[in-house]
Amino acid sequence: MSNVRLAIVYYSTYGTNHRMAEIAAEAAREAGAEVRLLKCRETAPEGVVNGQDAWRAQAERTAHVPEATPDDLVWANAFLFSVPTRYGTPASQARAFIDTLGPIWAEGKLANKTASAMTSAQNPHGGQETTLQSLYITFMHWGAILVPPGYTDPAIYASGGNPYGASVTAGGTGPSDEERASIRHQARRQVEITEKLFR
Repeated sequence: MSNVRLAIVYYSTYGTNHRMAEIAAEAAREAGAEVRLLKCRETAPEGVVNGQDAWRAQAERTAHVPEATPDDLVWANAFLFSVPTRYGTPASQARAFIDTLGPIWAEGKLANKTASAMTSAQNPHGGQETTLQSLYITFMHWGAILVPPGYTDPAIYASGGNPYGASVTAGGTGPSDEERASIRHQARRQVEITEKLFR
């Protein structure tokens, strides 16, 4: 049995990052990790969400998914965030959740755990890399141990070559086979590294 407790925290307006998080969760469970799949609380006004069919449908589809709490990150010894880019930075819903973590950060309860991140944008150069780097800067403030995929598997090259984390072009039918392979590799790598750290 693996000693990895992985919190996969996502925000998803239309479903892309939710699908990415599910793919990562499946791969991590296959690698033996205990996984909590969690969503960031929606902060957009209900009227705005309900005013867009696709946004409302995604909210309804994932109503059963628990919202992430600070306690989930205390429980975990590994974090994987999947968050869309908004103007080159993480979506505000994810930042709002991160802003609730000050008390446990101050107690050192986010330190010395592994952290990785994934993202999506509407086009291939829509800010994915700056979004991932922004999340990693936050993780460094926590004292977390970064586990980006780097160029550790051919899947990274096939999916677009982003060494910071899996990134998907949103829209269409969802992550491609190459993108799915990249997500799965990133999740498995994080489980593997976390296992070594927490023996």
